[in-house]
Amino acid sequence: MSGAAPPLISGACRDALETWLSHIRALQGASDNTVTAYGGDVRDFLAFMTLHLGGPQGLGALAQISTGDMRAWMAATRADGVGPRSLARKLSSVKTFYRWLAEREGFEPTAVLSARAPKFTQKLPRPLSEDAAKAVLDTVALQSQTPWVAARDVAVVTLLYGLGLRISEALSLKGRDAPLPDVLRILGKGQKERMVPVLPVARDAVAHYLKLCPFPLEADGPMFRGVRGGALSPNLIQKTVAQTRAQLGLPATATPHALRHSFATHLLEAGGDLRSIQELLGHASLSTTQNYTAVDTAHLMDVYRRAHPKA
Repeated sequence: MSGAAPPLISGACRDALETWLSHIRALQGASDNTVTAYGGDVRDFLAFMTLHLGGPQGLGALAQISTGDMRAWMAATRADGVGPRSLARKLSSVKTFYRWLAEREGFEPTAVLSARAPKFTQKLPRPLSEDAAKAVLDTVALQSQTPWVAARDVAVVTLLYGLGLRISEALSLKGRDAPLPDVLRILGKGQKERMVPVLPVARDAVAHYLKLCPFPLEADGPMFRGVRGGALSPNLIQKTVAQTRAQLGLPATATPHALRHSFATHLLEAGGDLRSIQELLGHASLSTTQNYTAVDTAHLMDVYRRAHPKA
């Protein structure tokens, strides 16, 4: 529904939404991307209710939304081509907003909170094999004939696989972070801070890039630059990795984020414990990290059989 211009939302609803977004940004430390996603999901919901209920509605009307209204919204959203996973995310955003609004306005949000998200199959991470990950690192440099650009791409990809960084985290590094220390302080999702050990290969890759980079290294400026000197766009790294996987004949699941998955999986295979991997990845919940245990069950069972005295 977000593709069309939304109908007018009442001023009271709009003000409540902006107040809530400010609340989660300031008090919960939500990232800009999270706030933007929440805002879009709830605005689409309010826009639908404007049409569904016959005109701009105030906060009182929101308190009266029924189970049937929720079903109508979910059906319309699915009809717009939104998949079950995305609808579940939108419903979660609306419920989070309603919990806050109900407490603030003093009404019972049962109809909204009792709405059930559609079932969907949980997609587990699709890591690369160790050989494939190494091949990506070796081949990324071939995607550009400009030496400093090739070195830059190698440095970024090495940070994704060697340190388990998100692409946004790697590209958020500043000039003051060079040379990379033995342990790097990373500010991840929700402003959650973690400390990540830096492998020599990653430190060397970044140092090589900085030696070739034609732009001056400024303390508050981006470490990784585009060809015109501005901050490097994540899309360029995604494009470079896409070219690399095509050259190597790897599946479409071999994305920059898959390198982060590979970092975690290979640590697990090498005997790393989930708690330590959780801290390195910056996951808020261990259950998120536990997804990696399903990636290579055969390997884990082999370890179990060899280690267990009665296996």
